[in-house]
Amino acid sequence: MNYNSPELPYVGVDIGGSHITAAHVGAADLKVIKSSLIRERVASMEGADVIIKSWVDALKPLIENNGEKITYVGIAMPGPFDYEKGISLMKGTKKYDSLYGLNVLEILAEKLSIPASHILFRNDAESFLHGELASGAVAGEKRALGITLGTGLGSASNCQGKTVDSDRAFIPFKDSIAEEYISTRWFAKRFKELTGEDIKNVESLLASGKQEIIDQIFEEFGENLALFLNDFIDQEKPDVIVIGGNIAKTWDYFIPQVEKHLKDKQVVLKQSVMWEDAALVGAAYTWLQA
Repeated sequence: MNYNSPELPYVGVDIGGSHITAAHVGAADLKVIKSSLIRERVASMEGADVIIKSWVDALKPLIENNGEKITYVGIAMPGPFDYEKGISLMKGTKKYDSLYGLNVLEILAEKLSIPASHILFRNDAESFLHGELASGAVAGEKRALGITLGTGLGSASNCQGKTVDSDRAFIPFKDSIAEEYISTRWFAKRFKELTGEDIKNVESLLASGKQEIIDQIFEEFGENLALFLNDFIDQEKPDVIVIGGNIAKTWDYFIPQVEKHLKDKQVVLKQSVMWEDAALVGAAYTWLQA
């Protein structure tokens, strides 16, 4: 089978904590085919049957199984997850706990009526960077890091010649781990400490109207992110870093502080240009490189 044939249907999938997004990805231009895009909410703390059904319902309209023309599916999945075997290892993460230990690969293959060999899983941060390298902000770069800022902290690198998950969310950082200082929950925690009030995310922070608090929190966040990046840069020696995720959409609020505290001023910081499309393309692109 010629994986590079533009005639074959490739599907990129992004599994989030509360959603699934899927679309066909063009083999020629490595772009999401917008007319095919499907996005559905997922009750990630429900039972396995409920979760799998929501995934299958989103994917079925994109699946082709006609003679030799069988869809190839690439799925960007958060960890912990056995990506090679397709087994979920998420437990106590407040998402997908009911899938723990299940062979998601075999279940999806059966329910979608395609061979298990036509489905692959890839870490979501790794998929994000791979997509941006394919047709995004760091296209063609040989030494790049990818960071996703949201409910969790994702990190990936291609500096050793292959795009890989760097898995730095849980490294020791200050008095805890990196993700506790570089994620949506840090914003909520810090706002609560300073005001006694609750917020849900960075959008809620900006909508609060408390400008001095907003400025202080983003300044602290920028310092935290720079501290995290300094160690990552020392290890990988990148030329460029692409940053995505919902928090990255507030770029102008924190990036001046990151640039101020970044040790290696030669490293270029770039905001994602593909956003969610990056993970879809990055997951599907794995097939196109086969």
